[in-house]
Amino acid sequence: MSMLNKLSPATGAKTARKRVGRGIGSGLGKTAGRGHKGQRARAGGYHKVGFEGGQMPIQRRLPKRGFTSPLKGLTAEVRLSDLQKMKESDIDLATLRAAGVVPAQTLNAKLIKSGELSRKVVLRGILVSKGAREAVTAAGGSIAE
Repeated sequence: MSMLNKLSPATGAKTARKRVGRGIGSGLGKTAGRGHKGQRARAGGYHKVGFEGGQMPIQRRLPKRGFTSPLKGLTAEVRLSDLQKMKESDIDLATLRAAGVVPAQTLNAKLIKSGELSRKVVLRGILVSKGAREAVTAAGGSIAE
């Protein structure tokens, strides 16, 4: 059993920081690991990220395409098989969230034709694909927009 006051990092986990410019014996004396002359040897002598010495940087040479939609993750797909497993027959976005079929931050849900639906359900405020619409009506259900 180890004591809390005796805890210490594993051997070799902690290494002493490099003390540069502290004499020839340290191995990092004289130029302090910066080499001889040049921009990187100077104090404060470095350039911004992506700078290529005046050459047009790669992030400006390459074409920009497309964008990332901020609404991408806010619409969830719901399968017919998910509705089949649910106990409720009157289904809207709140019941889908409560059943854990869609994430809590979802703003829209769309029913897609995947799996089987053999029971009668009433959908409210849920987007429905063409195939899923046929499957719901074939099972005796209805879709209220």
